[in-house]
Amino acid sequence: MSRKSKPPIALYSALADTTRCRILEILKAAPTPVHVLTEAFSISRPAISRHLRVLKSAGLVAEVKKGRENVYAFRPAKLDAARTWLETIRSAEAALEEVVEEAPVAVVAEASVAPNPARAPKKKPAVSAEKPAREPVPAPAPAPPSTSQMGFDF
Repeated sequence: MSRKSKPPIALYSALADTTRCRILEILKAAPTPVHVLTEAFSISRPAISRHLRVLKSAGLVAEVKKGRENVYAFRPAKLDAARTWLETIRSAEAALEEVVEEAPVAVVAEASVAPNPARAPKKKPAVSAEKPAREPVPAPAPAPPSTSQMGFDF
């Protein structure tokens, strides 16, 4: 995989939470201050701020300070990195489909039916009916009581 097709992990991690996705849906309409975002959820303002911090570090949200308010805006252009990476994966899948379509039918059918030796079930060793006699294990000798100069038993 080349550097250009590196998966945007931070972006996908940011999108992996339903609250953050909902925040992006709200911000899609217009830039919104934090207190308005907080009203849309049943979680605390610090929790919303943590979600916004994740979105901001992934580049999906821009923060603008207006007076005492922090207004957040959605940056949809940052999704292009994810879209580009997905397209490279999709094009690789399409190339694989072309290779499979060009392969002779007998080879494809043979490959799909051939057993995998690594997954073959292992046979259990035969168990004899007689169990070997075990010698009794002597019980350990009791330890002498510990005493301390301070009177505590450790």
